[in-house]
Amino acid sequence: MADNYLENRYEEVFGAGSAKVHSKHTNSLDTIIAKNRSYRGYKKDYVVRPEMMERIVAVNTKIPSGRNQQVLRFKVVTKDTGAEKVLKNIHLGGALPELHLPFEGTEPEAFVIVCSTIAENKIVDIDLGISMQTMLLKAVEMGLNGIIICAFNKEEIKREFSLPYEPIAIVAIGKGNEKIEMVTISESDSHAYYRNNGIHYVPKVKIEDLMI
Repeated sequence: MADNYLENRYEEVFGAGSAKVHSKHTNSLDTIIAKNRSYRGYKKDYVVRPEMMERIVAVNTKIPSGRNQQVLRFKVVTKDTGAEKVLKNIHLGGALPELHLPFEGTEPEAFVIVCSTIAENKIVDIDLGISMQTMLLKAVEMGLNGIIICAFNKEEIKREFSLPYEPIAIVAIGKGNEKIEMVTISESDSHAYYRNNGIHYVPKVKIEDLMI
């Protein structure tokens, strides 16, 4: 495949500049990390296309891998290829069970099912974390949002999509439809995320308490 083929195709379809961030400030790593929050609600009128998902998964051709084993494999699922099968087998918002997230009409409709070609172990889990975080950072760079999902029915997901390998996590991707704010806390404070007046608050321990 020619260099930058997916980026060029993305610009052809969605307009020049759509795949790029225009200022150094908005493209800074700190800014992208700050925007990379876990969204549990998405805009239904925004369709995440397969070529966009392929760009996100493509980061895995460049990231580090323990012992360079590169054992992770990826199944992209969109609205037209079985998103409803994923939705019925995942659980979101475990800390807020009374809300029954996602709210009806805000469900994600694009997913990356992450599998491993070998039994899950410490190195695989490290690779998994690097992979999912990097894919989400790429999504943010593209103006999208997402969430890592580990609470799902593995047997059903494997069966529904005839996966040759064991699924170990799922990443949902979409255009976020929530207001999320970070709150600085001390190490002794509650770490649980919460909602108030429609805003989703995410506690983050201050740097002074993280340093040993």
